[in-house]
Amino acid sequence: MPSLGLGHFTFLDLSPSDLVRTARGAGFDFVGLRLHPAARDALSWLPDKSGLKELRRVMAGEGIALYDVETIVINKALDPDDLMPALDAACELGARRVNVCADVFPQLGETFAKICEGAASRALGVDLECMPWRGINTPRACFDLIAETGAGNCGYLVDALHHSRCGGTLRDLAEAPAGCLVSAQLCDAVAAAPRNIDGLLAEARGGRLLPGNGGLNLAGIMRALPKETIISVEVPSATDTRPPLERARAIFTATASLFESERA
Repeated sequence: MPSLGLGHFTFLDLSPSDLVRTARGAGFDFVGLRLHPAARDALSWLPDKSGLKELRRVMAGEGIALYDVETIVINKALDPDDLMPALDAACELGARRVNVCADVFPQLGETFAKICEGAASRALGVDLECMPWRGINTPRACFDLIAETGAGNCGYLVDALHHSRCGGTLRDLAEAPAGCLVSAQLCDAVAAAPRNIDGLLAEARGGRLLPGNGGLNLAGIMRALPKETIISVEVPSATDTRPPLERARAIFTATASLFESERA
């Protein structure tokens, strides 16, 4: 089985250090962290200088790396300069990617380019994901924005739920530009999509299922990804009340079983 990461959104109430410890206890190899709020006053975990030092110590002690910073919402209210402290922290912690999603507004191309440039100057890549309630709401829209920007550090983030709910197909993945599928996030969900935006939001933020426990075509998505794609698991749940370590172990076991079934 390839190295596997645990997205912070799965346990957003855990501090970065507690997430790192939970990830190690469950068998994961790396984590993603929420270092910038997804909305005004939303929860995020940007450490101060002493906090960064302590987090590096915990990561080193647990043998857990930081892969990505999740999820930055690019909209007309966002000033790219406001992201730089999070990108600085990500760089200091050894992160490799930054996850973003985007609305459509007149300055989108310019704003996206500035974020990509700021990330590149810190040796970070940028992964853009589609969401059905955002302006950039299809894989093709992601590919087009990446092409418009022309930045060499951009990729399409294959979030299994969002890709499916945005009408994404296996053909979209097969026809993605070369080098575009750098990162993927796995989860499962019921086969039938919610009928309205409120339902889609509730599903994405608290209704995801363990990989292999739903009706998404995870096997097809996994086969369509390049072998070098880095895979994380993101399973926020409003109903699974098990302690974090117990739930993290269940997530890891379910994902490992999915990989094993693909190799059988």
